[in-house]
Amino acid sequence: MSALRADYIKKVRPDLKKNLSLKSVMQVPRVEKVVLSMCVPQAVKNPKILNNVSQDLSLIAGQKAIITKAKKAVSNFKIKKGMLLGSCVTLRRDRMWTFLERLIHFSLPQVRDFRGLSPRSFDGHGNYSIGIKEQIIFPEVDYDKVDAIRGMNITICTTAKTDEQARSLLESLGMPFRKK
Repeated sequence: MSALRADYIKKVRPDLKKNLSLKSVMQVPRVEKVVLSMCVPQAVKNPKILNNVSQDLSLIAGQKAIITKAKKAVSNFKIKKGMLLGSCVTLRRDRMWTFLERLIHFSLPQVRDFRGLSPRSFDGHGNYSIGIKEQIIFPEVDYDKVDAIRGMNITICTTAKTDEQARSLLESLGMPFRKK
């Protein structure tokens, strides 16, 4: 079991139940899944780039990444329906907890001029999204083997009903939010 998950079960969950004045442990918000995605606009001209992108994402996640396709055509960007555009991974259970632990304790402190994450990136339903500019902040990625520095999106999906509950959950897990 991940140390972050053990911390959630032993400390965070009882504290959240008390602070949010919930009646049952089952009402306490929890992290449901983490979605990592990378979209590569250069894949329109050179589809071989997607192999490198999916390999990088698979190394970061510890799970095989899938290659995503365009859902509809956009003529201004020369994208046709069904074109290969990016890569994505959905993490659940143990892999999710280990990834969150690595993200919070190792990767985010590696970001240059890091002052904390934006507290306004919640979507209104308790989910939080992070945009990272460089995939090389993760220790799994070998800097010498990277062909180009690319950004990625990380979405943390929770069972919280409101953004305030989700924020208190992520803060208690150790997510470094920016102070206003």
